[in-house]
Amino acid sequence: MTNEIKNVQQYITDFPSDYTVIDIETTGLSATKNEIIELSALKVRNDKIVKNFSCLIKPEASINPFISELTGITNEMVQNSPQITDVLMDFTKFIEDDCILGHNVSFDIKFISNKLKKHFNKDLLNNYTDTMKLARKYYKFPSNKLSYLAEKFGISTQGHHRALNDCIMTYEIYKKIKQTATSEQLSII
Repeated sequence: MTNEIKNVQQYITDFPSDYTVIDIETTGLSATKNEIIELSALKVRNDKIVKNFSCLIKPEASINPFISELTGITNEMVQNSPQITDVLMDFTKFIEDDCILGHNVSFDIKFISNKLKKHFNKDLLNNYTDTMKLARKYYKFPSNKLSYLAEKFGISTQGHHRALNDCIMTYEIYKKIKQTATSEQLSII
């Protein structure tokens, strides 16, 4: 497996052992209209977490009560946090040219890409893989939501909708799916 960056993002279908898990929390669903309020990542080498990155971000507009209820992130919590322009380049440096892993990761990538382009005229070109797509491929669960998969695999969902906790759940789910996929491939040989 190569992590070589192409001139566009590519979906990776194999199972890398070196990657960065990402997750964000936002003020809504629109990458162009809403803001990132938390960025988190886990650097993984040889399938082991070696470093993490997590930062709350102060949005330009107030966090609405629905989002605060969902994420647990309040306006008071972010009032002294840095703005996205103070954190985003550090976040992308943490990711480096790693394959990005996430759950429904296209959502996160759209937000990060939008903010990188808007504030720094830069692109996020990392290859990526997605535990939601992998779960659909290897299992026939009635739901592929992060919390559902975590519960099915016996992984704690405590702190769900906080970015670092969601990174940890995604990492653990990925390990389970990778184990299943590897077992299936070995049984074919």
